[in-house]
Amino acid sequence: MRHPELLIPASSLEVLKTAVIFGADAVYIGGEAFGLRAKAKNFSMGEMAEGIRFAHEHGVKVYVTANILAHNYDLAGVEAYFRELKEMNPQPDALIIADPGVFTIAKRVCPEIERHISTQANNTNYATYLFWHELGAKRVVSARELSMRELKQIRASIPDDLEIETFIHGAMCISYSGRCLLSNYFTGRDANHGACTHPCRWKYAVMEETRPGEYMPVEENERGTYIFNSKDLCMIEHIPDLIDAGIDSLKVEGRMKTALYVATVARTYRKALDDYQKDPKLYEANMDWYREQIAGCTYRRFTTGFFYGKPDTDAQIYDSNTYIKDYTYLGIVGEVRADGKYRLEQRNKFSVGEQIEIMKPDGRNLTVTVKSIECEDGTPMESAPHPKQVIYVALDGGEAEVYDLLRRKEPESCEKQ
Repeated sequence: MRHPELLIPASSLEVLKTAVIFGADAVYIGGEAFGLRAKAKNFSMGEMAEGIRFAHEHGVKVYVTANILAHNYDLAGVEAYFRELKEMNPQPDALIIADPGVFTIAKRVCPEIERHISTQANNTNYATYLFWHELGAKRVVSARELSMRELKQIRASIPDDLEIETFIHGAMCISYSGRCLLSNYFTGRDANHGACTHPCRWKYAVMEETRPGEYMPVEENERGTYIFNSKDLCMIEHIPDLIDAGIDSLKVEGRMKTALYVATVARTYRKALDDYQKDPKLYEANMDWYREQIAGCTYRRFTTGFFYGKPDTDAQIYDSNTYIKDYTYLGIVGEVRADGKYRLEQRNKFSVGEQIEIMKPDGRNLTVTVKSIECEDGTPMESAPHPKQVIYVALDGGEAEVYDLLRRKEPESCEKQ
């Protein structure tokens, strides 16, 4: 049986460490330039080096995105950036690239670092895979528009040493493999330079050219007008098909997501993959657990995308542009003091007396009560209202360890994008 890699996104050093601890085989990150998530926190060179060291100590690889579609004025900076990565100790395990010019620079400047071809390069057929293989690519990321049948055909038509990476979870772009012009047109922020404003989630109306100012809603029926609002991809129920298709790396979208999202998705897919590889019957038996757990992160309902045919109207959401959210992220345990109190950098408000959950990498969720909260100088607090404030928390009902994640289950399940 093929053992595919589980590839998880990370927006920051904290999220990278979360991905590693909660089950990733590899993590992909962006530097401060030349990646397609300019609004993500991204990594300074120092943070990148620390993150790669941490990942490698845990047997996890790190891939760095450099997948902009470059202009002339980008090229000198790209070369300087790759020289810095070449000198980094340890080096990243691969660069994710879309632009042929950027690929050529990477091959010349740091040939020892693997080169992976981004989905932005629109990789839809085996001839394209062979083209990149001949140029020295180790891996090609498939376009999201490919079916399972097409992926099998590609696997059968390319060398065994050329790897296929495929998105299996996360947001679906309304444009062809991310090549969207809406953001640039409306706001001047270029999606292909990492500054997308996600206008595909906005609400639209139609105006007839001879009737300026008369706006007519775009609606299929009374449910609403969110005509570009795709559901999120989720393939947790289809692990056997992905393995059978010969996929080498199962990729989760979300380099702007929180540590809670990353921990939830990484832990759930890790267990699903491990269960299936132990015994397919175990995988089937635990399906309800996977479904329950994957619903614990923010998402826009789920679809299987293009894997089983072209999406129809059921792949769209017409009544709102909201995420479903069952849990709120409170923080990650950074230290366990001798008195049993836990240090964390608070992310959302919680109070003494509340019931919260300790989310553990091994799949357990422990319900506990907040006994006390104090600030760094020991002053007691009734609540932790200030984001990123360092606090110490005593919990009753279960023990936490470093890197465990604290979350609170919410009675309401919607959050505006």
